[in-house]
Amino acid sequence: MTSGVRDLAQIRLDNALLLFDEFVQATVKHPDAATLRGLERRFAERLQIQPSYWSQIKGRARQIGERLARQFEALCHKPHGWMDQPHPGTAGAAAAEEPPHDAPQDDDERFIVGLVLTYYRRHPQRARTRLLDLLGEVLAPAPPAAPKAPAPAPRDDGADSADSADLWARSRSGVEPLKKKR
Repeated sequence: MTSGVRDLAQIRLDNALLLFDEFVQATVKHPDAATLRGLERRFAERLQIQPSYWSQIKGRARQIGERLARQFEALCHKPHGWMDQPHPGTAGAAAAEEPPHDAPQDDDERFIVGLVLTYYRRHPQRARTRLLDLLGEVLAPAPPAAPKAPAPAPRDDGADSADSADLWARSRSGVEPLKKKR
């Protein structure tokens, strides 16, 4: 695979995601969990593809070929060749543009943000409460600085490992696996 083909595949993916964003904005004025359910299915129907195929495109398991790119353009009322050009609002539009500081910077960050959003959209009140509990130390203002006491001497009785095991157990207690084990 040449670099040009890879770049075209990325541009088409970026543009497909831009089309989806436009679809969401045009369809949903005030997004909530109930409204967002089924939105990707409806978008796939508009593009005349299977929802699973749209999911594979988004997950980069499939690329948007020539014929599918022209289909997207026609069904979304875009000019011929629109899918092959970078546009404002896509990642490939301007390499010089810095992404916003609070936007996910890589695939790992996008994955975490996606997980949190999915959890929040399914259970907003529970997610808000649990996330604030988990992030409370970071979000809470620091207490006033107290005079520093000398650091305690390291203990050899295994208490440090017990503390870290307790911390690990508390951290895991609210996390459920994504899929149930069979």
